[in-house]
Amino acid sequence: MSDTLLVREYLANLPDKTELASSERDQYRHAIKKLLKEKNAVLVAHYYTDPELQSLAEETGGIVADSLEMARFGRDCNAQVLVVAGVRFMGETASILSPEKTVLMPTVEATCSLDIACPIEEFAPFCDQHSDRTVVVYANTSAAVKARADWVVTSSIALDVIEHLKAKGEKILWAPDRHLGHYIQEKTGADMLLWNAACIVHEEFKAKGLFDMKTLYPDAKILAHPESPASVLSMADVIGSTSQLIKAACDLPDQTFIVATDQGIFYKMQQLAPEKTFIIAPTAGKDATCRSCASCPWMGMNSLQAMYESLRDGSNEVRVEAELAKKAMIPLQRMLDFSAQHKLKVQGKA
Repeated sequence: MSDTLLVREYLANLPDKTELASSERDQYRHAIKKLLKEKNAVLVAHYYTDPELQSLAEETGGIVADSLEMARFGRDCNAQVLVVAGVRFMGETASILSPEKTVLMPTVEATCSLDIACPIEEFAPFCDQHSDRTVVVYANTSAAVKARADWVVTSSIALDVIEHLKAKGEKILWAPDRHLGHYIQEKTGADMLLWNAACIVHEEFKAKGLFDMKTLYPDAKILAHPESPASVLSMADVIGSTSQLIKAACDLPDQTFIVATDQGIFYKMQQLAPEKTFIIAPTAGKDATCRSCASCPWMGMNSLQAMYESLRDGSNEVRVEAELAKKAMIPLQRMLDFSAQHKLKVQGKA
């Protein structure tokens, strides 16, 4: 089965999301807050999750962040239980970095099209066929794929890592997102062999629709995540990770932004820049994956009810087998060490 068909099969079998009444939402929020305290737990939420979960994380001493900061926060916080509102690879990463902690997820079925499209059974032989290349994988991969890699990167540091490796004369095997890989290849000139996969959310953004939107809002700046197609990135004023796009929305003097990434990011953008206007970039809309248009269906599986039940019962625990975790920790630690050192350089402290 092709990667596209596999992803579509997953989408077709996702349960429909049910909307809670206001009174039910309040009850679940109260109960979750109580359980977080009782169990010495903290909520770690991604920018793409429901705003209801993002606000709950902030109100209870947790964090709303990109996958790199989620990993750091979970590792460094004092909580004994990490409740990860995101997708499965984020829960796995939390378990690898914090093996002494209990990692729960509202639903372990929440996955990622990039993870699905890069199975270790196919990826490992591909790496073996190109053993002269340094293997760099995106964080949106399984623990097994990470364990096969030399480096793990997030979109916030991918460009810097590839520039670092290129300077050392290394050739790169990149996986899994071809759009992000192509963008980095174009920016750095690095010798990169790209795995062929894409994010179902970002691949739906289309240049034609973006052009039409720009005619309606000629003064708007376009913000795009590098997982978007090259035709979309060519029109962007700012290209960056979720945290970098949020920073741009706050720092730029412009008042209107067209945003080509998951619309869950609007919660944080509007919170930090309430006086500005944010418009979701247009998508294909009628494709077979249209349930994903500007909103990740798996991120959407995180709900208040599922979170409450996971905390109450200790269910949906994510554990990575010890030997596999040990192997995956090597490239993950490289990522964390590189990120910390790069941050010091940017601040002029290294």
